[in-house]
Amino acid sequence: MRNRKATPYVLVLPAWIWLALFFVVPIGGMLSLSLTTGNVVSGFQQTFEVGNYVTAVSTYWEQILRSLFYGACATLVCIVVGYPMAYWIAFKAGPHKSTYLLLILLPFFVSFVLRTISWRFLLADDGVVLGPLKSIGLVPADLQLLNSAPAVILGLAYNFLPFMVLPIYAVLERMDPRLVEAAHDLYAGRFQAFVRVVLPVSLPGVFAGVLMTFIPTSADYVNASVLGGAHNTMIGNIIQSQYLVNNNYPIAASITFVLMGLLLVGIFSYARALGTERVMEVHT
Repeated sequence: MRNRKATPYVLVLPAWIWLALFFVVPIGGMLSLSLTTGNVVSGFQQTFEVGNYVTAVSTYWEQILRSLFYGACATLVCIVVGYPMAYWIAFKAGPHKSTYLLLILLPFFVSFVLRTISWRFLLADDGVVLGPLKSIGLVPADLQLLNSAPAVILGLAYNFLPFMVLPIYAVLERMDPRLVEAAHDLYAGRFQAFVRVVLPVSLPGVFAGVLMTFIPTSADYVNASVLGGAHNTMIGNIIQSQYLVNNNYPIAASITFVLMGLLLVGIFSYARALGTERVMEVHT
C-alpha cells in the first residue's frame, strides 16, 4: 500500500529535480547577482544593492516599454493571422490536416537566425516585396521598411506564429461539431454560431497561444538586431550587451528581473481579465 502511494511522487521526482537544477537554482543565482556590486576585475560582492533595480528602470525604461509594445503587437498579429489558419485546418482541411500542420512547422527546420535574416531580403528597399510595388507606383519610392518598428513586429510575428496556431488548433480540433449544428438548428447564423459557440470553446487555446507568444517576443533580441536597427533596440539587446559586452552582470540581472516582473504582472492581469476559471469551465 505504501509503495502505491509513493509511486506518483517517485515518477514526478525527475521532473522536480530537473526544474530545481535548471530553473530554481539559476533564478536564485541571478537574483543574488542582481543585488551585488563590483566588476569582473575586482570581483562582485554581495551588498544587497537594491539600487541596481532603480538604475535599470531609470536608464532603460524606454527599451522596456518598447519591448512590451512590440511583443503585444506581434501577439495581436499572430492572433489575427493564426486564428483563421487554425480554424480552417481544424474544420476545412479534412484528411490533409497533418500536411498543413507540417507546412506551418516547416520553417522550424531552419535556424531562427537564418529565418530572421531572410526577412532582410524580403523587406529590402528593392527586394521581392517593395521592389515590384515601387516599380508600378503602388507605394512611394522612398518607402523603407527595414530598420523600422513594423519590420521588427513582422519578424517577431512570423517567427512565433506556430506557437499561436497550434494551441488554438488543438482546442478546435477536439470540439464536437454537433455544437455548431445545434446552434444552426436554433436559427443562429454563421457569425452568431462562431461568436456564441466556437469562440468561447477556443478561448483556452487563445489563452495558451498568447502566453507562448507574448513572453518570448517581448524578450527577443535577434529580430531587433537584424531588422530594427539602432533606433528600435529592445530590452533583450540591452541585457545581451550588459552581459557579454560591458560585463555589468548586476545591472543585466536586475533588468532581467524587472522584465520578468512586468511580464508576470501582464500575464496575471490578462488571466484575470479573461477569467481563467471561466475559460476552463467553458473548455470542460
